[in-house]
Amino acid sequence: MLQFIIITVLGIALTIFLAKGIVTFIPKKFQSIISLVLWILIIFLGYKVYSGIMSPINFNKHKVVKFAKVIDNLKIIRDAEIAYKTITGNYTADGDALIKLIENEKFPILQTREVVVSVKKGRITVDEERKVVDTIGFDPVINHFKDRDYKNMLLVPGTDAKFDLKVGFIEKIEGLKVPVFLAQVDKAIVLKGEDISLIKQEKEQLGGDNIRGAFVSVGSLDDIVTNGNWPPSYDKAEHRAAKVNKQ
Repeated sequence: MLQFIIITVLGIALTIFLAKGIVTFIPKKFQSIISLVLWILIIFLGYKVYSGIMSPINFNKHKVVKFAKVIDNLKIIRDAEIAYKTITGNYTADGDALIKLIENEKFPILQTREVVVSVKKGRITVDEERKVVDTIGFDPVINHFKDRDYKNMLLVPGTDAKFDLKVGFIEKIEGLKVPVFLAQVDKAIVLKGEDISLIKQEKEQLGGDNIRGAFVSVGSLDDIVTNGNWPPSYDKAEHRAAKVNKQ
């Protein structure tokens, strides 16, 4: 992009130089026409420079707004998956099952207490403290999804696409398989309509203040994580405010 701007600026300078030279050597009756053409060319090149500068700036503004909406839905999916695992022991790739669980299931409310029990050890009896977990009530899952559009959580905002939702198991310790999940969408789908070259650059981001990689995602099929690949800045209030203002 910088190279393009430099070449364009040099083109403008060369055009101005040629304009002065041509005006000096051509007949006066053609000077006004040629000068007009050259000035049109200068204005065009100036516009290209301006566009070259503003294009990435506008792209960054647009992507933050679009990604913020996508991340909001990914957070709902993550919370729904965690709720599903809490109740069933596993994750699911079935979006309808997640919605059904949110609307119909309840979290058990547990209370842990210590009790003293008498245990025989050979010919003697000793008192031992043990922890007992009691279920003292239930908390509807839907209470944790109030004012959240969980019914449309699998839809990628601003597109006709759905998130790619996968589940699986990984074995970090031999013989112990742990359930994992991954929800993701290609950045190119979210940024459709933006500059293609800038989308390509965005998909190659390594992190920092940017979302790393070619996808916006939460969870992983290769590690036991439930967080997303976006930076903390997307969790801040200003991005949520920007999202609301753009709706």
